[in-house]
Amino acid sequence: MSKQGPEDATQCCSPVMREPLSAEQSAELARVFKAIGEPVRLRLLSLIASHAGGEACVCDLTGAFELSGPTISHHLKVLREAGVIEGERRGTWIYYRVRPETLRAVSSVLMPADAEAVTA
Repeated sequence: MSKQGPEDATQCCSPVMREPLSAEQSAELARVFKAIGEPVRLRLLSLIASHAGGEACVCDLTGAFELSGPTISHHLKVLREAGVIEGERRGTWIYYRVRPETLRAVSSVLMPADAEAVTA
């Protein structure tokens, strides 16, 4: 069995985050994770984010699921209330787009602190 030097201990046990989340940050991020933690909502998010122009009409989303319109609307409402997406009414349709600042906040929590230096 080999002994670890001080630099080995640092690599092994380095913190994943720069600092702990505050109670407020934890509550806000938990809402986002809860919203995107449901398969239909996660798929809706991916459909909106990957749609041409960065936004999708609700009419483009409903056909991708074997769910009723009201059920899709409920899932979109949950995503909207969690701040993951935003919508704009144009005539009778609502167009949704992802809020990039929310996705950045989520990804920054999931990305190890030392990985930010590599991607910057």
